[in-house]
Amino acid sequence: MQLAHSAHSPSAAMALLLAVLLPLGWSLWGAMAAGVDTLAWAALAQAPQTVTALGTSVWTGVASTLLATAATAGILAATVGRLHSATQSNLLTRLLAPLLAVPHAAFAIGLLALLAPSGWLLRLLSPWATGFTTPPPWTTTQDPWGLGLIVVLVCKEIPFLLWAALAHLQRPDVARRLQQELRLAHTLGYGARAAWWRVGWPQLLPRLTAPLLAVLAYGLTVVDVALLIGPTTPPTLAVLAWQWLQDGDLAVNAQGAAAAWLLAVVLALCTALGWGLLRTPWTRKRWTRGAPAHGTSAPTASGLAFAWLVAAYGAVMLALLLGSVIGPWPFPQLWPDAFTWAAWQGVARSSNTVWTTVWLALASSGAALLWAVAWLEWAPAHWQLRARPVLMLPLVLPAVLWVVGLHRLSLAWGLDTTGTGLWLAHTLAALPYVLIALQGPYQGFDPRLRHVSASLGHGRAVFLLRVKWPLLRSALAASLAIGFSVSVAQYLPTLYVGAGRFATVTTEAVNLAAGGQRSLTAAFAWLQWLLPVVVFALAARVGRARRF
Repeated sequence: MQLAHSAHSPSAAMALLLAVLLPLGWSLWGAMAAGVDTLAWAALAQAPQTVTALGTSVWTGVASTLLATAATAGILAATVGRLHSATQSNLLTRLLAPLLAVPHAAFAIGLLALLAPSGWLLRLLSPWATGFTTPPPWTTTQDPWGLGLIVVLVCKEIPFLLWAALAHLQRPDVARRLQQELRLAHTLGYGARAAWWRVGWPQLLPRLTAPLLAVLAYGLTVVDVALLIGPTTPPTLAVLAWQWLQDGDLAVNAQGAAAAWLLAVVLALCTALGWGLLRTPWTRKRWTRGAPAHGTSAPTASGLAFAWLVAAYGAVMLALLLGSVIGPWPFPQLWPDAFTWAAWQGVARSSNTVWTTVWLALASSGAALLWAVAWLEWAPAHWQLRARPVLMLPLVLPAVLWVVGLHRLSLAWGLDTTGTGLWLAHTLAALPYVLIALQGPYQGFDPRLRHVSASLGHGRAVFLLRVKWPLLRSALAASLAIGFSVSVAQYLPTLYVGAGRFATVTTEAVNLAAGGQRSLTAAFAWLQWLLPVVVFALAARVGRARRF
């Protein structure tokens, strides 16, 4: 009897790969063609804001990445690093879903509502501490140092890095080996935290290369969040590139493309430098030396980091919810004179915007999930390994550079201003996230179940429909939810490929924030979070273990 342990189909895998590589390669070629103008590079070098804007981008991107990585490692040390951490790890995974569902732009808008000179925090303190009767001229947001941008990026990237780490650590084979190694370190006199830092984290960090690269790329090149919370004097280089790409002058457009490529070069340099530092003898010695540490039950900053993170998310989302229903609200009153549903009535009148967001997110995440499942089923392991860097390109390329290629692709293929072109752009953006979410559970699936199914006389289709996919339904549903949230958060691809003819809740929220419509902005930002949360909740219900 032939066991159904292998379903590799090189021809099907090649077709799947070409279906992605064709638009991906075309858009990358379009981005490369946009950055070869030597006059544009000369103009970029002579622009007075270039050096300062580039320094701001590097500062905010690198600082936010390092802080988010350190916080992630600390949270894992306080949960997964413990010897009996299965319950804590599963609880942490469940708590991540609503945090992952909050888009960057929505979080930035909520943080603005909290920290602005007329925001909730200063109103809370004014009657007792400040005595202000008018909003002070403080740079609590739009600060020239990019501190507000760093806060948003750190708070938003910690859940993503935790999710990526737990997706790897919760594989049965990895979890079993890690727990054995941590117990062995404990028998040698190391406490739970010391064992994690000496044994667990050095093994995990290299496996987070792609997520860390994505975090760094986003921090260096983010546009929508930088537009909302600053800095503005001057802005980051990504915002400058976006402004130049919006200009009607072709020479200025080329200068924007050159700025986008400069960001890509800086990203490559930062990546090479970080990779080199991780492999130095000093770093390895730092990880492995040190006296054994005990006393793992004492509360530490790393143990409280996740609680503070949840509290920050709760405060931001509460500020958005209250901000969506406030009426007249003179400073320094803590509560408005009246509450109103006018903003939500405005949202209801924009039902086409909501419907566009929903169908686009469902279509793109569904297509990405189908492709990822087919790829993991049919592609040989060495194909998956070699193709992974290419498939991760939408995740790590600078957003402003990526949309230049997507725009040229849509123009060349006649997809500009069409729903099909927008669906293709969102699908390519969601695909790397869906693949990352699904790859770990697929690789950790017990292959012995295939042999058992085959020994009972069942074919491949029966095994997939009755055994494998039902057991992986939690991972499949979670992957779909993650792809949905990624699509909802897309800003630049929607603007460029849709050419303003397709409005989503994200584009509406960012545009309204620029116009100062506080209540309507908060309502759309809340809706940005609500739609993914509903999908995550449905995914959690679908993935819940059945009881007979």
